[in-house]
This record gives sequence, C-alpha cells and structure tokens, in this order.
Amino acid sequence: MINRNDPEIGKRVLQKLTGLADRAASELGRPPVLMEICGTHTVAISRSGIRSLLKESLVLKSGPGCPVCVTDQSDIDRIILLSRQPGVVIATFGDMLRVPGTNSSLEQERARQAKVEIFYSPLEAVDFAEKYPGEQVIFLGIGFETTTPAIALSIRQAEKQGLSNYSVFSVHKMVPPVMKVLLSDPELGVDGFILPGHVCTITGRKAFDFISAEYNKPAVIAGFEPVDVLEAACLLLKQIIDRQARTVNGYTRLVQEEGNQKAREIMDQIFSPADVYWRGFGLVEGSGLKISRDYEDFDASLRFPAEINPVSPQSNFGCACGDVLKGKINPGDCPLFAKRCTPLWPVGPCMVSSEGACAAYYQYELS
Repeated sequence: MINRNDPEIGKRVLQKLTGLADRAASELGRPPVLMEICGTHTVAISRSGIRSLLKESLVLKSGPGCPVCVTDQSDIDRIILLSRQPGVVIATFGDMLRVPGTNSSLEQERARQAKVEIFYSPLEAVDFAEKYPGEQVIFLGIGFETTTPAIALSIRQAEKQGLSNYSVFSVHKMVPPVMKVLLSDPELGVDGFILPGHVCTITGRKAFDFISAEYNKPAVIAGFEPVDVLEAACLLLKQIIDRQARTVNGYTRLVQEEGNQKAREIMDQIFSPADVYWRGFGLVEGSGLKISRDYEDFDASLRFPAEINPVSPQSNFGCACGDVLKGKINPGDCPLFAKRCTPLWPVGPCMVSSEGACAAYYQYELS
C-alpha cells in the first residue's frame, strides 16, 4: 500500500500535477480552476502548502464544505434562543460554541449562566439526558450526511430508553442539492470539483453522477492526505485536457458506488428531506433533513418553538462568509479578514469552525 504521507511520493505527484496544470492552462487559455467541497480538504490544502505551491499554474477555490459555516444566521439565532429556555441544556459539538449569532453566541450565553455542554458524540448526550432526567437536553444536529446517521441513532436510542427529555434541533444538510445550485450559477467559473470523501462514504459515488451527466463538469472523490488531494487534482486536469466529464471515485479504499446502505436506511427512517436555508445560498429545495413525523416527539423545533425576527444577509457586520462559501471570493478578499475578524474575535462562522476556510487561510496561508 502506498504511504500517502511520504514526502517523496508527494513531490513526484506534485511535479506531475504541475505539468498537467500547464497543459490544461494551454487548453483553456487560462489557469484551470478547481473547487474542493469539503472543509477537511480545505484545511489539508492550506496546511500542506498545496495552494501556494501551485498558485502560478492552478487556482484552488473553497466551496460550501463546512457544515457549521453554511448554517443560516436565522438558525444560529434560534439556537441562541433555545439556550435561554429555562431547564434546557444545549448539547453540541465544540465548533458551535463561538459561532456568532446576530447579537450573541453560545459562549456568551454560557457566560450568562445558560447550560451548554460539549460532547464528542450524540450518544454521550443521550447518556447525559438519562443521568439528568430533570433537564431538557437539546442536541444540535449540525452536519452533512457524514454525521447524520449517528444523530439518527441517538434518537432511536432515546426512544428505546423511553427518554422524554432528549430532543434534536436538526439543521442537517445534504451536499448534492446545494451542488446543483452552485453548478447553476453562471458566474461560478469552476472547471472541476474535488468531492468530499467522508460524505461519499455515506452517499456513494453515484449520488454525484449528475455533476458530469447534467452539468458536463469533471468531479473526483478524494481522500484526505495531501497525496490524495494531489492525485484527485491530476485526475481532474486529465479530464479537462481530454475534454471529458466524469464523476470518478479516487477514494476507493472507503467509498463504494452505492455508499453505506445501513447508514442511509437509518437516516431515511428518522429524517425526511426539507427545504432549508443555507448561508450564502438562501433557500435550497430538498437540501435539509427534518425529523420525520414518526419521531417528531424528539424534534426540538416542535417542542421548543422559537420565533425570531428576520435577519438580512448584511446584518452580520459586513461578514463575507456567504461569498467565500460560494467561491465568489477568497477569504483574504473579505475586508474584515485578519483585521476585525480573527480566530480570537470572529465576526463570521468561517473564522470559527475548524473546517472553515477563513480559519484555515488565517492559520496556514496568512503572510
């Protein structure tokens, strides 16, 4: 098996990629543009220096690959209101703690005595709810297809244990529908896509065939080591040079054609598709997952309805996260980047999340 952390292998693949990028640039009359649709890929590209090494011959853009970042401002504000409910404990992954709402954050609410607990898995939150029956535990269901099965299992487990004090606030999102919105944008200007390996382990390769079949764009599913990303870029550039468009599985050690059937079954049992808002994209039809009618007793949005005032897209103090997520601009093009917006004092979620493009650029590419 290839050691994908071997720097010598990386150098050889990088040299190959540079040659292919030059050929693709000659074919296109400009440097080729590729977009990664995964926050983990964004971090890997920035941390390894791939973007800066290739900046003369290849443009790498970041897309809507961070689930925390694409969570709509109105949903963040609803979460803040939930944390203020008496007797409620907000259970969440750590990335959500410092995401700024319009007027507050979970971190600020916790400083005001709100109960906010950090968990590494939703089943830990179920155990917490069983241990503290007098508390209403609301788990924040934020993530793409990768994390949804585990949260679905937590609802099933809570039902099995007869827990009436556990619920989920679901703002889960699915990647294929937003990809269709992205691909329909005439200003996109992307020649090929590096697809998220983790998501594709659940959905399978076929779920992304539409990228090549309907939009005539090449796409490659990639793993997460630097060599994985470089190899995926090579496969994309070959397609561009040959004027082909296919959705290729470059992560065959984990991704199958049909995906993980058991994970998809539990998702389908607990959740159903819904039209939801994405930061930067607005309402995207069929892109969200709401808790299905059979399990609505565990739906925090029904148990604790929270009305908020409408939030305008410009209300978050000039944050340009929406344009970053659509690939319209790079993080450094935002006038707030590394000035008013830093990891210590974030204005938008892309600077907060460990998978956020702004956080990755700030940590690894700021010069």
